[in-house]
Amino acid sequence: MDAFKHLQALKTHYANGGNLMQYLRDLDQRTTNTVEDILISYDFQAGSYVKGYWENRAQRDQYCGQLAGILTGLGPVDSLLEAGVGEATTLANVLRQLPQRPAQALGFDVSWSRLHYGRAFVKTMNAEPVTLFTGDLFRIPLPDNAVDIVYTSHSIEPNGGREADALRELYRVARRYVVLLEPAYELASDAARQRMAAHGYVTNLLSTARQLGYTIREHRLIEPSQNPLNPTGLLLLEKDASAAPSGTVSLACPITGAHLTETPDSFFAEGSLLAYPKIQGIPCLLARNAILATHFTLPDHAGNNL
Repeated sequence: MDAFKHLQALKTHYANGGNLMQYLRDLDQRTTNTVEDILISYDFQAGSYVKGYWENRAQRDQYCGQLAGILTGLGPVDSLLEAGVGEATTLANVLRQLPQRPAQALGFDVSWSRLHYGRAFVKTMNAEPVTLFTGDLFRIPLPDNAVDIVYTSHSIEPNGGREADALRELYRVARRYVVLLEPAYELASDAARQRMAAHGYVTNLLSTARQLGYTIREHRLIEPSQNPLNPTGLLLLEKDASAAPSGTVSLACPITGAHLTETPDSFFAEGSLLAYPKIQGIPCLLARNAILATHFTLPDHAGNNL
């Protein structure tokens, strides 16, 4: 089903308090969520996380303080990435609480609208500069070993059944550590497990990490739990840091991995002949955003070129 054909109906369903991912799953009689389901649901929710932060600031600050403590314990780093950054309510707050800020902070999300809110939130929190861009968790637009630490905060959550794909991609772009704060299915109550399964959440992160042969440095609950029916667990993966530091983190074509060169209104990958737009300054780097541009470097009528 092309869900984009039904956006007005989905808008009405959401306005009436409906669960969009459940609605989309039911339409196709599925038990798992697709990337499109997640994109649509999150985009309609844009603004709710910033609103939620200001309504529960003390609780959110405590959670981000715990994450900042975990990251600090891993030693100084040059680069930090939040995968599934949403409205940057976690990333901006973590940066504010780190005793030593990394030289580069980045975040991507499948939803442009959430990043639009996130950019404003980063500015409000005086957490600039932060590089925000759209991206797919399963096709991250970064090269291998690009970022010292990659972390998530309930962003793998809705991708039940794709635990291995998610872990492989996060591990690929990390140079030293992958820090996962995700639903702790293995440590949850029966009621919480039933809820996670019903929502199509991930349930096998720990066992999948073991099957993939990754070094598990730590696995435990994050306390206190903000939601007993969706407890947060820490899964800390350590990677052989033999790869040389990447220096300045560059963006890459999500389809081919080719280096992206920035222009005033877009990004272009000479190695793949694909261009990607920027909307209000936010790079749009989902594979579906790619534009074939074999003559991108040809001067235009005004005599401009790349």
